[in-house]
Amino acid sequence: MGQSDIQAEAIRVAIVDDQAMVRQGFGALLDAQEDIAVVGSAADGSEAVQLVRRTQPDVVLMDIRMPQMNGLDATRAILDMPGLSHPRIIMLTTFDADEYVFSALQAGASGFLLKDATAEDLIAAVRIVADGEALLAPSITSKLIADYAARPAPRDNSALLSPLTERELEVMKLIASGQSNAEIAETLFLSEQTVKTHVSRVLGKLALRDRTQIVIAAYESGLVSPGR
Repeated sequence: MGQSDIQAEAIRVAIVDDQAMVRQGFGALLDAQEDIAVVGSAADGSEAVQLVRRTQPDVVLMDIRMPQMNGLDATRAILDMPGLSHPRIIMLTTFDADEYVFSALQAGASGFLLKDATAEDLIAAVRIVADGEALLAPSITSKLIADYAARPAPRDNSALLSPLTERELEVMKLIASGQSNAEIAETLFLSEQTVKTHVSRVLGKLALRDRTQIVIAAYESGLVSPGR
């Protein structure tokens, strides 16, 4: 297999951060992997939007706090682009309980990664998100649940889930609890492929982008609640 074939099959990654050392360091680590190709980098959110339009990456590593346009606004702009296969976006933060956590997830981010993550965690994060999984560290998940716990009781939005079967609701609950497809398969005595099919149906019926949005929808609809 030639180099061009490997590049064609690789996970295409764009890196957005206002610190050159972060862009260069992450870029070198990821480019060294046979299954990952860094297709470009940007120093702020407005550059990121143009970069994504030009290179159409599979995954974007997006800093939250940047000049010109911050990572939240850039994420919204990218995921609102018409006629584009939208990338999955991993937010980069220096805080494990960043105040923008919930806003970023609502905007469509697929997860979070701390900037001081190990090389192994960085590489794994890109692969996990590219494969359609959510990337929510326990500390981030705890923050998200705490945010919900501090809010007034949610309106009864259960009607939003009416298109789902009982099995799909079960799968949705388990996703919201943080289980992977393999763990859900074990819990429900199903094959992993069957679980993937249920996840795809939940995403399609509820018009959601990824598993992270399933988690948010599970809380917002009252299907699950903090402390349950």
